[in-house]
Amino acid sequence: MWMVFALLSAVFAALTSILAKVGIDGVNSNLATAIRTMVVVVMAWGMVFLTHAQGEITAISRRSWLFLILSGLATGASWLCYYRALQMGDASKVVPIDKLSVVITLVLAFVFLHENFTGKSLAGCVLIGAGTLLMVL
Repeated sequence: MWMVFALLSAVFAALTSILAKVGIDGVNSNLATAIRTMVVVVMAWGMVFLTHAQGEITAISRRSWLFLILSGLATGASWLCYYRALQMGDASKVVPIDKLSVVITLVLAFVFLHENFTGKSLAGCVLIGAGTLLMVL
């Protein structure tokens, strides 16, 4: 079931890029990011209340709070940079570079989470990197 959600994530991420590129025309990229973020906040809290998960907030550990906050800061920085890049460049060039996050994530997962980095992982990283170069140059 995780693969279905991962594929849906990819579809929605693709739609996000195209819709954002059209939406930021003539709009400050930081303002556009703030508007997008507000929509995401409403959707996320809506799902929390729809699934009755709001009671679980008190069970979250300090460590989890810290890393969720840091993750939120990283997400915010990513979105601000992404929207600025989209405003300045072609979506067909910005998005592949943004997706280098896959390669960076694999390396960071290996270094910090001690996840396996196999020959297949290395080949995937090389192919993603090469594909990004081909699309951007």
